[in-house]
Amino acid sequence: QVQLAESGGGLVQAGDSLRLSCAASGRTFSNYIMGWFRQAPGKEREFVAAIRWSGDTTSYADSVKGRFTISRDNAKNTVYLQMNSLKPEDTAVYYCAVDSAIFVSRRGGSYDYWGQGTQVTVSS
Repeated sequence: QVQLAESGGGLVQAGDSLRLSCAASGRTFSNYIMGWFRQAPGKEREFVAAIRWSGDTTSYADSVKGRFTISRDNAKNTVYLQMNSLKPEDTAVYYCAVDSAIFVSRRGGSYDYWGQGTQVTVSS
């Protein structure tokens, strides 16, 4: 059984940085896609970023491009989301997810496993 555990969320001020971590366990993740999604109160879940486990392909939502960086540490089975220049509109619960597909997808429905989420709150 795949398990995903997010950490690193918190309350920060606009312009600050946070690094989220997602520790994966339960199987070998080579060739899998790891994604980050977020959901703000009253809004639908949205794609944030994704990376192929090999690290050769990444994808970002336009709203975070240039501010967020997704990376992975294969030895630790962990994926990170470095978030810089945070804005109040980045406030949401952030989820990591695993997709066993070949190509990076921005659709939440493509992802097979999800973590419990970590809250990120950015004050103005």
